[in-house]
Amino acid sequence: MTAVIDKPARTPGRWAAPPRPVWEEEPSRAGLAGKALVLFLACLAILFPLWIVVVTSLSTRRAIDEAGGLVMIPTDITFVAYQELLSGGQVTRAALVSIGVTLVGTLFSMTVSVLCAYGLSRGGSLGHRWILMVLLATMFFSAGLIPTYLLVQSLGLTDSYLALILPSAISVFNILVLRGFFMGISQELIDSARIDGAGDVRILRQIVLPLSRAVVAVITLFYAVGYWSAWFNASLYLNDQDMLPLQNVMIQLVQKQEAPVGLGQAIKTGKCPGWPCRWRSW
Repeated sequence: MTAVIDKPARTPGRWAAPPRPVWEEEPSRAGLAGKALVLFLACLAILFPLWIVVVTSLSTRRAIDEAGGLVMIPTDITFVAYQELLSGGQVTRAALVSIGVTLVGTLFSMTVSVLCAYGLSRGGSLGHRWILMVLLATMFFSAGLIPTYLLVQSLGLTDSYLALILPSAISVFNILVLRGFFMGISQELIDSARIDGAGDVRILRQIVLPLSRAVVAVITLFYAVGYWSAWFNASLYLNDQDMLPLQNVMIQLVQKQEAPVGLGQAIKTGKCPGWPCRWRSW
């Protein structure tokens, strides 16, 4: 006689999959509508100021005065402001200067930052701990404005485009972000490449950088926006008005409503009553 072994009865839900988190559940129609509304409001908050700026720039003086300074609904469209702005050629030249400085500066900063971050991410690199400590120290201690200016002046970089790139070429924060991402790449993948005879340059170019496209794109954007928006270095180190970038030209056009001049020329003519002239006069 064969003994029959009774199997335990399966209770309802005993073998069911564990419940998923709330954010992994399929959203309801109300949730989709809420997300769409939030995205619409966010886009509106971003695009509405841009719309006002563009419409105001294309409006006549009478329409701007009637609207109180900011035009929301276009009435009289004119391109006179753009014609006057671009007629002298200085704004166009300043835009080309800003584009050139942004491209060259971003390329130089990314090259140095990527090489430094990759070297610091390798545990066996020479002196990487001491170099990392020195870089971290620069985030908390700085020489200050006056020593930096004297250093740039002693190196002969005044009235040079290098003065717009070299003093702010490296960001330790960006290097640390790249280093942290490089350290997250699988060490087994790098070791297998070394077994196949690949050197550090080839590993960086063919393995590390392709796997780090996202962080490289973000850091590149950080550097590019920084170079494009920078104006302080140009106000300190450039005296020739033909070398001024776009930001400095636009600031002087808006605030003074006159032809832009360099800081050195402004000091000589007495047209710079602000604190930079007082500091330079010391």
